[in-house]
Amino acid sequence: MSPIQVKKIHTLSGHRDAVYTLEPTPNASRFFSGAGDGMIVLWDLNNPEEGELIARLNNSIYALHLLKNNLLVVGHNYEGIHLLDWQTKKEVSSLQLTPAAIFDIKSSGNDLWVATGDGTLIVVDLLSLTIKTKIQLSEKSARAIAIRPHNNEIVVGYSDHIIRIFEATTFQLKHTVEAHLNSVFALQYLPTGGLLSASRDARLKKWNDQTYTFELAVAAHLFAINDIALSPNGKYFATASMDKSIKIWDTEKMQLLKVIDKARHAGHGTSVNKLWWSSFNNQLISASDDRSISVWEIEGLQH
Repeated sequence: MSPIQVKKIHTLSGHRDAVYTLEPTPNASRFFSGAGDGMIVLWDLNNPEEGELIARLNNSIYALHLLKNNLLVVGHNYEGIHLLDWQTKKEVSSLQLTPAAIFDIKSSGNDLWVATGDGTLIVVDLLSLTIKTKIQLSEKSARAIAIRPHNNEIVVGYSDHIIRIFEATTFQLKHTVEAHLNSVFALQYLPTGGLLSASRDARLKKWNDQTYTFELAVAAHLFAINDIALSPNGKYFATASMDKSIKIWDTEKMQLLKVIDKARHAGHGTSVNKLWWSSFNNQLISASDDRSISVWEIEGLQH
């Protein structure tokens, strides 16, 4: 394989506070960003300099989730969720869920799963927009949610260092994994099998996705790992860290292939919070506390 070349091709500016989240659309060139300034912006990689403001809310936005009906669910800290028709820029409905922060949102069928800062996992019926259940198994934040493909399981990472696995229809707790030495910030199922977890303890771990037994640990970064993003073909993944770097890994070998940082690649100057690896020209998108979004061109990987 030829050496991996990384080049920053765009810097997207316009947010006035840390950018916390990115959410793709079905169109591989378009994605949303949400930030501490309460703004939700739509970007197009075909014309990346022109972000389109979709909504401006009062509080920070840590989580966005686009539903199959094209409504955008916004986790509006301290106020609950808003459902936006992003094409008309109109709010369709809202639901007061919690006075806490909302850290992650995922959907499974007609259920919306919301991870909150007071440790409550809230399940919302999307058809009636009512709360189905609230699950509180920890007083520490629920930080990250992953939906297991084709298997009716919801996996949640918490700030009490534990990963909890739930049955998606009965909401019953199936497994508890004492996973890390600090908060679990990111979870990612692998197409080849296995579950990745990343933590404030700067470690990346791999688990068997059938038994949730431990397989491998890597001291991946210097500080907290905030996010994991799979490449479009699943052969690679990227990690984002509070140490200001992005790292690219081989999925099968769990081997580090490339470090993207400020010194070598004009990377971010502060914590990298979120990643999205688009199939649009295989571009990697990163969001940071430095208020910017970077677009990276990566060459030398197998397609």
